[in-house]
Amino acid sequence: MAEKLGIYIHIPFCKAKCDYCDFYSLPEREGTMDDYLKALIAHIKETAPLAKGWQVDTVYIGGGTPSFFGAKRLSALLGEVKKRFNVARDAEITCEANPESVDLKFLKTVRRAGVNRLSLGMQSACDAELHAVHRLHDFSQVVQAVQWARKVKLKNISLDLIYGLPGQDMQTWQKSVEAALSLEPEHLSCYGLKVEPGTPLDGRVMRGEVLPDDDTQADMYLWTVERLQKAGYPQYEISNFARPGFQSRHNLKYWMSRPYIGFGPGAHSDFGGRRYSFVRDLDKYIMGILNGGRVIDEDQLIPHRERGGEYLMLRLRTVRGIEEWEYRREFSMNFDPLEQKLEEYEHQGWAAKKDRRWHLTPKGFLVSNQLIGDLLTIQEVETLQSALPRLRAQGKQLRGQ
Repeated sequence: MAEKLGIYIHIPFCKAKCDYCDFYSLPEREGTMDDYLKALIAHIKETAPLAKGWQVDTVYIGGGTPSFFGAKRLSALLGEVKKRFNVARDAEITCEANPESVDLKFLKTVRRAGVNRLSLGMQSACDAELHAVHRLHDFSQVVQAVQWARKVKLKNISLDLIYGLPGQDMQTWQKSVEAALSLEPEHLSCYGLKVEPGTPLDGRVMRGEVLPDDDTQADMYLWTVERLQKAGYPQYEISNFARPGFQSRHNLKYWMSRPYIGFGPGAHSDFGGRRYSFVRDLDKYIMGILNGGRVIDEDQLIPHRERGGEYLMLRLRTVRGIEEWEYRREFSMNFDPLEQKLEEYEHQGWAAKKDRRWHLTPKGFLVSNQLIGDLLTIQEVETLQSALPRLRAQGKQLRGQ
């Protein structure tokens, strides 16, 4: 049976930059779209032979705003992927979109091209909150986009929401969640607003604008976990909730450390034991691909043992969590010190053990960076201690020479 592989394609174009966004995305670059399409197709053609023997079971087109790239270009991209890679018949093929940049014709076209999952950037049901961060749509356009998506028989729709927006309080956040539920999506992503350095929102905060504080965001988050559970959307990752059977198969590849190949400026890959990324520069990427220049930004071989840290860091983002013998078997490392710490977390209400698996609770997810960081420190100490006998033996050998 062929091993499974994910593909990510980055579309860096957008009509306007939202105040909170620090992704690699570029407004007012429509003139380079056709050249970018040529570069992506050339890159896909060049890379595909490396994946011979692999079966692609997820494709994710993200951005930026992929829907702004146009249905015709997206269809050409997917056609090239299907031509060059062994794409499974039941592959999950996701396209991100913003409500103002889709219409019925667009959705019909990409649906025919193979898109079977739509990730829609709703963010809020309150128009004042959307406008406060310079989103280009209003909630009525979200409703219309979902109706069109259902009309073209898209049966897997995900809505993105953000809590902690300027001017938002618990009441308006609850209104947004209820509005999202009324649209009956299969999946919901609920992200806490982060003020990233260098963004326009960062400048606004530096000038004195007040946002919902950490305690308010925590209350919003905990309410959301409980509300979505009751509505039939159990949490499966820190920020993600889905009806049974509709978890994002592609994003699970990241959290479960499964192989994927990325295309486009700033895109990352984890394939063949290596992690690598491409330059975050649209022009350099296009020129490098079409004219034979260097497009790799970072490239490193990840020894299997070092994957132990990734196992902790990524699996503990999910409700599946980690398991002792899985850890021992995969990495030949002692789990006991980690379990002792997890038991401390359990007493604090931050972690729980079920069916021999440890996972963080919703309260634990709120402080997951600190908790996982402490576990990684314990792992590093254990790794050094386990290496000491080998290092002593090597030292004796060297002294004997």
